[in-house]
Amino acid sequence: MGVRLLMSAIKWKPFMLQLNSLQKLCIIFTVQCKMRAKNRNKSPVVLPQIATADHIIRLPNSYEGESLLHLLNSIQREIKSARLADQSLPHKIWLKQQFSIGVNDVTRVLERMPAVHGSFCSPPQNTTYSSRNAKQPPLRLQAILIATDCNPRGLTKHLPILASSREVPVIFVKDKTGGSFKLGEIVNLKTAMAIGVKARGNSINKMLGEILGGNDCVPVNE
Repeated sequence: MGVRLLMSAIKWKPFMLQLNSLQKLCIIFTVQCKMRAKNRNKSPVVLPQIATADHIIRLPNSYEGESLLHLLNSIQREIKSARLADQSLPHKIWLKQQFSIGVNDVTRVLERMPAVHGSFCSPPQNTTYSSRNAKQPPLRLQAILIATDCNPRGLTKHLPILASSREVPVIFVKDKTGGSFKLGEIVNLKTAMAIGVKARGNSINKMLGEILGGNDCVPVNE
């Protein structure tokens, strides 16, 4: 700053030539003091905070190692139990009734769920429903499971924020061989980046509710 002021002062040669070195330094010092005082009087600029997954979910449920193995075994055991109680549909279709499979499907269901008042994500505006859908409660997710090895990570970055606005718990699946492979085993796929557990009031929901601390699971119809 001092160099710039000195270069600016040199431009005034007719005036500066009449001053000695001490007077020139005094002028530069005076200008610097005024500029610093002006900057101190400026109001600080407060940038708006961006809602991120780290801000919303402070203590996420992260499973790895033995805890992950226990969780996945419990889910698969209850899938078999629920399947034995309902064999009216082919297994692939039945699985889709119990889970939202994939990032796009989980996102779609979360967006259709009503947002909690005061959350970061507001409910959709100007949404219309047919008379048939109006009689049915909206589909709800009891929880969502997200693989931590998603690449690129931006594919699932929005899910924790969206889930928090709907008060849906998030479970992060971390494994050395890849959490996406572990999630894929649940729904008979090679990999799955995200899975949403639909609230059906079955044994899967009951088991998951116990793990999550009594999260309610009211059955709904699609």
